[in-house]
Amino acid sequence: MVLSVISFVSVTLFAQSNKSFLSAKDSDPVKMGWMQGFPPPKDKIVNAEDGSFFNFPALRWSVANMRQLMPTVEVSRGLKAPSPLPYQLDPNIDTLQFLPWGQKNRMTWEASLWENYTDGIIILHKGQVVYERYFGALNEDKVHAVMSLTKSFTGTLAAILVAEGVLDENKLVSFYVPELKNSAFGDATVRQVMDMTTALQYSEEYANPQSEIWAFSAAGNPLPKPKDYKGPVGYYAYLETVKRDGEHGRSFGYKTVNADALGWIISKATGKSVPTLLSEKIWSKIGMEQSAYYQVDALGTAFAGGGFNAGLRDLARFGELILNKGKWNGRQIIPAAAIADIEKGGSKEAFAKSGHPLLKGWSYRDMWWITENKHGAFTARGVYGQTIYIDPVAEMVIVRLASQPVADNSNNDPWSLPAYSALANYLMSKK
Repeated sequence: MVLSVISFVSVTLFAQSNKSFLSAKDSDPVKMGWMQGFPPPKDKIVNAEDGSFFNFPALRWSVANMRQLMPTVEVSRGLKAPSPLPYQLDPNIDTLQFLPWGQKNRMTWEASLWENYTDGIIILHKGQVVYERYFGALNEDKVHAVMSLTKSFTGTLAAILVAEGVLDENKLVSFYVPELKNSAFGDATVRQVMDMTTALQYSEEYANPQSEIWAFSAAGNPLPKPKDYKGPVGYYAYLETVKRDGEHGRSFGYKTVNADALGWIISKATGKSVPTLLSEKIWSKIGMEQSAYYQVDALGTAFAGGGFNAGLRDLARFGELILNKGKWNGRQIIPAAAIADIEKGGSKEAFAKSGHPLLKGWSYRDMWWITENKHGAFTARGVYGQTIYIDPVAEMVIVRLASQPVADNSNNDPWSLPAYSALANYLMSKK
């Protein structure tokens, strides 16, 4: 069976999690020669149809070239000139040292980038770019797949609509999407979907071939289905089949289908697709350099849970917009109330039941991960190491795009999160 992107993530995690991998330098996709030549050599072709395009190390080329492999829909940047980003690069950041979790030896910032297979990283401090680097197949004029970081865009759009009075977070999902009345989502509130406290019979246990993730992936696969396929076609059709398991609102459960249900809700509430809404509310408003793109299913529906592709600098602009309480160049682009709702965080008690041992004390709100640390930092996160990390006290935004061999953030958090904290402290110490 041909699999969708999320299934490839599943396959990679299951099949490759216990392997040893080439280093970031040795797996550089340009040096390895992926997809170079007309045609490329057979052993250097990255193939979407058979799923090999998401196997490491070919993955390192794919994430920066997704639009060559999968159908997408545009999030227009509009026709305005790009909004310039002021630069004051800090050459000392690469030598900044920190202690990774569970390690005895300190590490430099630069070494951590190689450890985490970074493809691109940019840091803004007080609105200025103080650091920017590109690796592998990514450069400043390309877009990169952001995986589940996509969810935070979906959650932000919902928070905007709640702040505008277009969406009532306390209403049942079935009020907005009658098609979901008989599914597990039907008697959940919009807020429970936004915070992923729904009780769903849905597993993203990648190692289990019976997990519901496989059926969801097959439904969302944009490529031709096998002749014997009898399951739902499209993300929406799959959502109608999700069954309830437990009581809504009791615990946080990170499940991608919540983001796609939320995408359907906000589309119903506005009469607009998620890509159109994101363009109108944000992407065309703050001078992005490039249009962004969503992967779509066979019916053209955007994958609101993980299909977004965007440029590094534009993701930094979005992060700066959030840091500035929704303001850009003096204009209120996002209602301040929407940003305040994200920043206040969710239920720590609900989050503690979710099984994230490295993220003790965190919470989840509006599809953002809330660290609950003393700086009130919060982050959008995607598998393979995609991050928008916002530290309000340090006035810092970090955007990192990466292609880790294993699809699990616990593989990079011990090197990433302490590095971000050390960087925040360093930037705050500068005069």
